[in-house]
Amino acid sequence: MTNPHITLVPGFRASGVACGLKKGNELDLALIAADGPCTAAAMFTTNRVRAAPVLYDQCIIQAGHPVQAVVINSGCANACTGEQGLRDARRMAEMTVDHLGLPSEAVLVMSTGVIGQLLPMEKVSAGIEQACQALSHSGGADAARAIMTTDTRPKEAATQVEIEGRTVTIAGMCKGAGMIHPDMATMLAALVTDAAIERDVLQHALQATVERTFNMVTVDGDTSTNDTVLLLANGQARNPMLSDVTSSAYREFANGLLDVATALAQAIARDGEGASKFITIQVTGAASWGEAKQVAKSIASSNLVKTAVYGEDANWGRVVCAAGYSGVPIEPDRLSLWMENRLDSLYLVKRGEPFEIDEARASAILAEAEVAFRLDLGSGRESATAWTCDLTHAYVDVNAHYRT
Repeated sequence: MTNPHITLVPGFRASGVACGLKKGNELDLALIAADGPCTAAAMFTTNRVRAAPVLYDQCIIQAGHPVQAVVINSGCANACTGEQGLRDARRMAEMTVDHLGLPSEAVLVMSTGVIGQLLPMEKVSAGIEQACQALSHSGGADAARAIMTTDTRPKEAATQVEIEGRTVTIAGMCKGAGMIHPDMATMLAALVTDAAIERDVLQHALQATVERTFNMVTVDGDTSTNDTVLLLANGQARNPMLSDVTSSAYREFANGLLDVATALAQAIARDGEGASKFITIQVTGAASWGEAKQVAKSIASSNLVKTAVYGEDANWGRVVCAAGYSGVPIEPDRLSLWMENRLDSLYLVKRGEPFEIDEARASAILAEAEVAFRLDLGSGRESATAWTCDLTHAYVDVNAHYRT
């Protein structure tokens, strides 16, 4: 969709303001608010060290409270901040509740930025007041910019689907460029829809979607303390209530949600810190989807694969090596491998036997900004796709001086 801001979904407003958490008067506090109570679903980081907002939100979601707003700050992760951090996360929610006149426990909180620093609550307080006043049905673009950290551009996506004669809109925004290696979700993402859908069904849809999208992205092998994906549904589309995960109506919704999340997940890999190339890893011919995923993520996480793509070196042995140590019981003599871009596909290995590399074609493929490896395991019919980026000198530059 053109200009796919989160506020394309009827019944949602948003804003993004600058309150001094980041340098240079950059937008650094976002607010998403629904016109009425929403059904909420969420997934959180599996990191045992969890940020205060994650701990706060988990309690709200587990209790099943209706949610009506999400306040998000960048510039400070509010992670590893002890009891004061928990008080600050709760205070962010309470201030938003007060300014918007919402029921208690109707606001979720997300934070991103440097770990181990306390939030400057005077600035946050002023920012929340400003963000509440700035809410609008055209504020999605500002909200998406306000949650950025090392991102070079905002990440937004939206789609519409027809469910039993009603148009349902699904939109989302996320941030993430580094510390990306999910095991549930990744980075921060807020998804909204006007679908009418039961809470358990919404959670089912989110979990299934995250597994095949956000969980299939890696930039650098680090799983954040703050990873959160939220999904809010306000029911304003007035479609018949989605209550059965086996129904055709649910499948329409789930496919739309998958499209939005796929676009956002790919946007993270495309914007990986210091990245110059977007890499797709497709694994086919697996005995199960889980095994295909495991191999794909192993290859996508390989620093040797990522640096070879950066150097435009057709060192395909690194791909096969990463598949071999994935933990999946693959048969080397069944493997077939291709290297591809939008214009060409180069056969590298056929059922365990290497082809002589056409170096000119290989160089042309690797010179493109988007490169893919397709590996057939020859063991079944299941497939999975992972997304990553190359590993460049610029990644080290970004992260060597992230805090200073």
